[in-house]
Amino acid sequence: MTAACLLLTAVTGHAIAQTQPDAPATEAPAAVLVADDIEVTRDRRLIARGNVEAFQGTTRLSAQAIEYNPDTGALTITGPIVIEDGESVLILASQAELSEDLENGLLTGARLVLNDQLQLASVQMNRVGGRYTQLYKTAVTSCRICEDDPRPPLWQIRAKRVVHDQEERQLYFDGMQLRVLNTPIFYLPRLRLPDPTLERATGVLLPQIRFNSRLGTGLAVPYFFKLGDHRDLTLTPYFSSGTRTLEFRYRQAFRRGRIIVQGAYSDDDLQPDDARGYLFAAGEFALRRDFVLEFDIESVSDDAYLNDYGLFGKDRLDSTIQLSRARRDEFIRLSYINFKSLRDGDDDALLPSDVVDALYERRFHPGRIGGEVRLAAEAHAHERPSDVDFDSDGDGFVDGTDVLRFSFDAEWLRTMQFGGLQMQSTLGLAADVIRVSDDATFGSGDSGLAPKAGITLRYPLVRRGNNGVRQFFEPIAQLSWIGGDGLHVPNDESTRVEFDEGNLLSLSRFPSEDRRERGWALAYGGTWARLDPDGWSASLTLAQILREEEQADFNETSGLSGTTSDFLLAGKLEFDGGLALYGRTLFNESFDVSKAEVRGAWTRDRLRLGGSYVWISEDPDIDLESNIGEVTFDGGYKIDRFWTANATWRYDLETGRAATAGAGVAYTNECVTVGLSVNRTFADSTTLEPSTSLGLTVSLRGFSVNTGERVETRSCGKQAR
Repeated sequence: MTAACLLLTAVTGHAIAQTQPDAPATEAPAAVLVADDIEVTRDRRLIARGNVEAFQGTTRLSAQAIEYNPDTGALTITGPIVIEDGESVLILASQAELSEDLENGLLTGARLVLNDQLQLASVQMNRVGGRYTQLYKTAVTSCRICEDDPRPPLWQIRAKRVVHDQEERQLYFDGMQLRVLNTPIFYLPRLRLPDPTLERATGVLLPQIRFNSRLGTGLAVPYFFKLGDHRDLTLTPYFSSGTRTLEFRYRQAFRRGRIIVQGAYSDDDLQPDDARGYLFAAGEFALRRDFVLEFDIESVSDDAYLNDYGLFGKDRLDSTIQLSRARRDEFIRLSYINFKSLRDGDDDALLPSDVVDALYERRFHPGRIGGEVRLAAEAHAHERPSDVDFDSDGDGFVDGTDVLRFSFDAEWLRTMQFGGLQMQSTLGLAADVIRVSDDATFGSGDSGLAPKAGITLRYPLVRRGNNGVRQFFEPIAQLSWIGGDGLHVPNDESTRVEFDEGNLLSLSRFPSEDRRERGWALAYGGTWARLDPDGWSASLTLAQILREEEQADFNETSGLSGTTSDFLLAGKLEFDGGLALYGRTLFNESFDVSKAEVRGAWTRDRLRLGGSYVWISEDPDIDLESNIGEVTFDGGYKIDRFWTANATWRYDLETGRAATAGAGVAYTNECVTVGLSVNRTFADSTTLEPSTSLGLTVSLRGFSVNTGERVETRSCGKQAR
C-alpha cells in the first residue's frame, strides 16, 4: 500500500482550462486529499482508498474510500464517514454523494452532532449550499447513546424532517414529537429551536410549573424576543386557577451603561376587583468626567402583592436615583430616595418617605505640616407626608417632622512612629445647621460647632515559635474629645446605633451628624491573633469605652449607654478544611448580654453548610418590646454525581416557630436538568398571609450555549435513569 497526497484542483484544473481558456484565474481554496492509495483512471476519475482524509477550507472529511468524477464534480464516499465542519458541526454517515467542495449532496445513515452537545440521527441527510442540512426521519437528543444498551434515551424528539440553518444557527422541526423514555408526551406540527452555539434567539424559553397555596397550580411559559444585539424583551404569561398574570422583563445595553425593567400585571382571585402588579427598574451609566448615574425604582400596587407571588422577600421598598464620582482624593454624591413600607401597621404618612442627600469630600496632603487633611460638606433633607406637628398616635414621635441639615467637617490626621509605638493624632472642627418644620416640640431647629481632637496609640507585637506558629498581639488606646453642646433637634437619623470593630476608634459613633458624642472619652482594648502552620487561624478582639459624661441618645442595646460602655468581644476562627466561625457580642460587667451574633460556614467537596444565630435584648427606645432571637440555616449536599439537595430554614426563638422554610432537590446529567423545590413563608411583620409555593422545572440540555459548567455524563456501563 502506498501513501499519497494530492491536490484535487491539480487534477481538475486541466479540464477547466480547456473548456474556459479566457476565464480569469480565481483563488479558490485548494482541496487536499490524503490516503493510503490514490489512483487516477483513464477516464480521469480519481479513486482514493484506505484512511482517506480530505480538507476543504474549514471542512475536514475522513472515510474509507472516495471516488471523484471530474465530469460531474461529484464525490462518491464510502464510510464510515466523518465530516468536521468548523468547530461546532460534526457529521457521521455510512455513505455519501457530495460535491467537490463538500457543501452539497446526500448522506445516508447520517448523524449530525452540534457543539458536542446535541445529536440528530436520521435515515437520510441532504447538504445544501454549505448552509442548510436537511435530515429525514430524525431522532434528536443530547443524552448519551450506547450501542450495547437497547434502552431508549431519557428524552428524544422524533421528527419527520429537521432543517439546520448553519448561518442563522436555528433548528426547524416538522411533525415533531417529544418522547420521554420512548413514551410520547406531546406533538407539534412545527417548532423552531436555537442550536447549541447560539447565545440569544427569539423563541420560547423553559416553561415552569408553579404551585402556590394561595394562587393554585399554574404554568408559566416565557417567550424571549431578541430586539437586536443590545436589547431584548421577555414576556411570560402565567396562568393558574387563581391568577392570570403577564410578567415582563426588558433589558438594554448602551455603550456606557445598561438598564433593566421588570414587572407584572395580574388579575387574580385574591383581590378580584383590583388590578395588581409591580414595576422595578434599575440602571447604571458612566458619564463624562468620571461621574456615574445610577437608579433603582421599586413600585407595587398593594402591600401584599410581592408576598402573594413569592417575589423578592422585601417588606420595604426604596426607590433611588444617585449621581456620584469617586477619585483618589475626592468623592461626590447626590442622591434621592423614596421609601414605601409594606409592613402591617406602618403608616407611610408618618415615615420619612422622601430623602435627599448631597455630599462632597476632599483630602489633601500638605507638605509643610505633613499628614492628611480631610474636608467634608453635606446637605441632607427628609420629609414626612403628614403636616401634623404633634404626636397624635402616642408613639413618642411627632407625626409630621421635616428636617433640613447642613454639616461641615474638617480634620487633620497624622501618623507617627516611635520605635514600635504607632501614634495617630486627629484635630478637627465640625459645624452643623439643622432646620426643623412641622414639629411643635423642637421649634425651628438649632446650630452649633463641635471642635474635636484625639490621639490613638498602638503597639503591635509579633512572636514566632519554633514550630512555625505566629502570634500577634496589639494593645490599643484612644483618648478623644469633642466640644460644644448637643443640638436641640429631633433624633431622626441616628436612632439605630451599632458598636463594633468598625467604629471602635471613631470620635463619634452615631451613624449621622444630627447627633455627635460630646466630652472626653477613652477607648481601650486589644487584638490577639494566631496563625498555625497546621492550617487554622484565630483572632480575638476585646474593647471598652469610658466617658466623662453620659450620652443620652445611646439606647440600651447599643452597648454605648452610660459613662461605661459594654465590653465588645469579637472573634474569628478559620480552618483550611473549609470551616469558618465568626462571632460578636456586647456584655456588661455583670455579664448581661445585650447583643450577640454567631455566623458559621463549612464547605467540603460534597457538603455546604451555613448558619447564624442572632439575639438582641428588648429595648423600648427603639420599639423592641420583646427580645429578638433568630436562627438561620442554609445548606446543600451533593448526593452523588447527578443528585443534589438543598435546604433553608429561619426560626424565631422568641415566638417558638419557623419564619421561613424551604427545601429542594435537583437532578442534572448531560441531557436534562430537573429541579423540584418547596418554600413556606409564615406570617410575620410583613403582614401577611402565610403561603406555600412549589416549583418544578425541567430543562432539556443541548439547546443552549455550553456555559463551561462541569456536568457529569452517564457511562454506558451504568445508564442511570
